[in-house]
Amino acid sequence: MIRVLVDTDVCLDLLANRQPFALAAANLFSLADRRELIITISSLTFSHLHYLLSKTYSRDQARKKLTQFKTLVSVLAVDDKVIEMALQSDFKDFEDAIQYYTALRHGVDTLLTRNIKDYKSAQITVLTPEAFLSK
Repeated sequence: MIRVLVDTDVCLDLLANRQPFALAAANLFSLADRRELIITISSLTFSHLHYLLSKTYSRDQARKKLTQFKTLVSVLAVDDKVIEMALQSDFKDFEDAIQYYTALRHGVDTLLTRNIKDYKSAQITVLTPEAFLSK
């Protein structure tokens, strides 16, 4: 089965119903719900999602959304090696570096994001959710 790492922006598209990106995110996560795809996220993503959702929703609503969301994903650890690689990288955006090296460290060869330009020198496949779904 295909495993992908999904970046925070795509997760937030789903959870916050951000238009016009929510439909592609919903279609992507529906594949995981039907067990046709394994979606992984970095542990960093969960803390970012909680922070961002708490700006719009109550603490309880944000946690409820994340509890439901957790059933769709597998969380990958951000460890010392990931942080070391991210610190040594040429990535302009440190969060993107952490996402990328989390995927590499855990053997995930496809990363889904809306920020394709931030991954120009990636050694793994980097696609938008729309491009991935069209394959």
